[in-house]
Amino acid sequence: MSSSHGDHDLGPSRLEEVNDGVFAYIQPDGSWWINNTGLLVADQGAVSIDTCATERRTREFLDAVRTVTTRPVRTLVNTHHHGDHTHGNYLLPDATIVGHELTREAVIETGVPGPEGPLPYWTHFDTGALELAPPFLTFTDRVTLWSGDLRCEVRHVGTPAHTTNDSIVWIPERSTLFAGDLLFNGGTPFLLMGSLAGSLEVMEKVVAPLEATTIVPGHGPVADGSLVPQILGYLRFLERTAREGRDAGLSPLEAARQCDLGGYAEWSDQERIVGNLHRAYAELDGAERGAPIDLEAALGDMVTYNGGRRLTCLA
Repeated sequence: MSSSHGDHDLGPSRLEEVNDGVFAYIQPDGSWWINNTGLLVADQGAVSIDTCATERRTREFLDAVRTVTTRPVRTLVNTHHHGDHTHGNYLLPDATIVGHELTREAVIETGVPGPEGPLPYWTHFDTGALELAPPFLTFTDRVTLWSGDLRCEVRHVGTPAHTTNDSIVWIPERSTLFAGDLLFNGGTPFLLMGSLAGSLEVMEKVVAPLEATTIVPGHGPVADGSLVPQILGYLRFLERTAREGRDAGLSPLEAARQCDLGGYAEWSDQERIVGNLHRAYAELDGAERGAPIDLEAALGDMVTYNGGRRLTCLA
């Protein structure tokens, strides 16, 4: 099966003001390596929530920032370590980069790719001349960030989920949630480097109780609270598929090929079902949440599921 990206006419990225002084920078189509960022604007300066995967995309984001404020970006929050949310950090050299202590460790351990991009699993894209810039102000549980008089709670979610180091930015006064990659809108969630059990727990015990009315997902359009049960539905479908496949003696790739994605086939990057099943199988076999597994084997199986073609990346 192949990735679903329409006709590749992605359209322009856009800066949406979701409420007063709070913006979402949405990059269509939200598929591999094409993420969203956030922006908070106040008199004393701006706050960026994540950066982008490539030099070009991050520079375009910063150009968009300058259309709504002349103030400098003084603070940058990373929701997790993945490169589509952190590779552009170095283009904000005057900002204090904030992240969970495990986010800093993972950014340093992962490093940055050269201009050829993170091969061999994705189609080529030009990352630009990246430089490593990990968070240098870290926290273990949560930290309060102020954008003017607006209180923003930066919270680690407490357990591996999308990755081992996910955090959210919650603005209670505005009922607005920047969810990082805990939530995708129109794209398949990806748990290969995190945990299925942890993702279910975070959705049920951390995200759902907030009852956010405005959600900026890590990828895809701005959403309302109805996005949370959609993601929970997929996670429960994944849990059932993993148990049934493992009980039948199927490999993750075989289970993925035999399962009926139903409506989830309409989401982009459906090959992620294979990587997700690799993680789910590991947990069924007793692995701890977020424990290292064979990423190369899982990504290779995803390419196989994709008809032997590299995964489509339009970044």
